[in-house]
Amino acid sequence: MTAQDTWLEVHQFPCLSDNYGFLLHDPDSGETAAIDTPDGAEYLRQAEAKGWRITQIWNTHWHPDHAGGNKEIVEAHGATIVAPREVEKLSNIDTVVGNGDTVTLGAWEARVIDVSGHTNGHVAYYLPEAAMAFVGDSVFALGCGRMFEGEPQQFWDSLDRIRQLPPETTLYCAHEYTQANAKFALHADPDNVELQLYAKEIEAKRAKDEPTVPTQLARELKTNPFLRADHNAMRNRWGGTNPAETFAALRAAKDSF
Repeated sequence: MTAQDTWLEVHQFPCLSDNYGFLLHDPDSGETAAIDTPDGAEYLRQAEAKGWRITQIWNTHWHPDHAGGNKEIVEAHGATIVAPREVEKLSNIDTVVGNGDTVTLGAWEARVIDVSGHTNGHVAYYLPEAAMAFVGDSVFALGCGRMFEGEPQQFWDSLDRIRQLPPETTLYCAHEYTQANAKFALHADPDNVELQLYAKEIEAKRAKDEPTVPTQLARELKTNPFLRADHNAMRNRWGGTNPAETFAALRAAKDSF
């Protein structure tokens, strides 16, 4: 299967206060995957409006604003749950996945990537033939998730796995945090001209209440301070003898910014 043989539709919509919901639909098979489930009722309303039945749920991690709607969707549509084992804290799982596993939606294949650090079991779903990745709370436009459970080296290794994806990959992040992230990014990397231009675009979009998600990996590699912790400019400003230490300094600074 290649992207030229068929296409996938991503339906994005706001959920809760600042989450995004995603329904990934394959028209050839009729299958639809809910990527995380912050609000089960809203996912069901959105699916009904599209005329889709949710056949699968792909959870990225266990937090309630990502897996809290599992039960409601399963009861309504009979969806099967694909998730890292940590999601058992909130619901049953039909297929437990971890780094290197693959899952399918129709004929499309997604690779499961360990992106732990925000939580210890966090995964992303990367569809190489569609050039898209659903990354949950591991990385955001101009930011990354808080390090609730992980360690700096672990989280940096996770971000590095995302960095190694093809630069044309579209990253579907789970929250609209970009405007706040941009303010810290400008503080963290003030001489980055591309970042300055990006921040202005973000301000204009949010002034019109337009989403800043998804984002492109190529742009994040040039502007996201957390993905640039191995750059000399970041090490010189934030210290650290290796990227994980620089990342740790950045993450701590963001937590108190």
